[in-house]
Amino acid sequence: MTALHDLTIAEAAPLLKAKKLSPVELTASYLSRIEAFDGQLNAYIRVLPEQAMAAARKAEGEIMRGGYKGPLHGVPIGLKDIYNTKGIATTGHSALYKDHVPEEDATTTRLLAEAGTILLGKLSTWEFAIGGTSFDLPWPPAKNPWNLAHDPAGSSSGSGAAIAAGLAMGSMGTDTGGSIRGPAAWCGISGLKPTYGLVSRRGILPLSFSLDHGGPMCWTSEDCALMMEVLAQHDPLDPGSADVAKPDFAGSLQKDVKGLRIGVIRHFFESDAEADPEIKAGIEAALVTLRELGCEVMDVTLSPLSAYGDAATLISRAEAFAFHEETLKATPELYGELARQRIMMGAFIRACDYVNALRERGRLIAEIATVFESVDVLICPTMPGVAPKLGDLGNMMSRSRPSFTRVFNLTGSPALSVCSGFSAAGLPLAMQIVGRPFQDDLVLRVGSAFEKATRFRDLRPALWAQPALAAE
Repeated sequence: MTALHDLTIAEAAPLLKAKKLSPVELTASYLSRIEAFDGQLNAYIRVLPEQAMAAARKAEGEIMRGGYKGPLHGVPIGLKDIYNTKGIATTGHSALYKDHVPEEDATTTRLLAEAGTILLGKLSTWEFAIGGTSFDLPWPPAKNPWNLAHDPAGSSSGSGAAIAAGLAMGSMGTDTGGSIRGPAAWCGISGLKPTYGLVSRRGILPLSFSLDHGGPMCWTSEDCALMMEVLAQHDPLDPGSADVAKPDFAGSLQKDVKGLRIGVIRHFFESDAEADPEIKAGIEAALVTLRELGCEVMDVTLSPLSAYGDAATLISRAEAFAFHEETLKATPELYGELARQRIMMGAFIRACDYVNALRERGRLIAEIATVFESVDVLICPTMPGVAPKLGDLGNMMSRSRPSFTRVFNLTGSPALSVCSGFSAAGLPLAMQIVGRPFQDDLVLRVGSAFEKATRFRDLRPALWAQPALAAE
């Protein structure tokens, strides 16, 4: 029998609906697992056992009375601790916001609650979603469940670690340069950066107004699709929110991928950047699987990877400083060293450079739109290598290894990271699936088809937990 913490949302939902699984039982199982194992992982900043159990009892009562709301009803989740939660501290993993208690929920927090989810707690993050793996903050950094000596990536570090370790069924991350997809890659899960404007950012602590995205992180692409059914709502109070028809995320998964044209951005990872051999091998193996599913695969060419990365970095650093300038000047000591240094870079960006970066962004968006006239989705790695040792992240993300993820924050394209295999050391490999704006459903369909055609979702990072399991 499948353990409760190994159930996907798609597997648990019909059991909850049929009253064969109790939200109270499910939530209690997750809280017990968090208590047993999170001391090793540091995925959570704050666990909410009393609130979670109260919400679980409420959900159980609603379901028992015939008030089932949908696939997320009774599902335990976690939120990256930059999502505002009314009456519950939202810290940004920073001493500056240690006592910050919002007066209202983020739009996405509210939508998930209305769908009947159970909030287990607030999850670790890089400080203000930019600070890197830091050891000078009020809470320790999250660790990678596949190997506790390794980095889970960020900035949605706790969100990725919690899903991989079975400490939540779903979680929310944010992504300004890869902060959903990076942890999804290194933690071996599925993470979607939606099309810019498809998911409201109101009530999420901002980093870069032009590049911020909020989105789901789950064990499977199918689960991400179920979360997107709830999350994709127009929010007139978010200036970046798009008033568009919501895709049929769940319905799209019922279609096959035969005949889809897949463009491989080969120069990104073969000449523009130094991707590790195991990463390249994972991509090639994934392309074989996609061909077997009936997809047509071809190489495509975009501008050099650095063109995207340079423009996105200028924009994000300038906008981050615009948000943090006042508090950074007044109380620099309340920031960790990495966040302070990275945000301060924005103070030295000239207005003309920022404007030119925005103009370059327009050119690159037009370029990728032209490429999408001949393909349906794009494929490239998510990260240049597997997870490094905790604290070694700076060595990996150097100028010689520009980001594969930041590209699609600049273009606003939907981009999904899925597990594409494992390294010789047992660490996850990943690929990135990218689509046209507002074709997030197609991106998730390709991801789900790939996952179901492979066995990678059958593998869980269980070894790290064996000593604790034996003690239970």
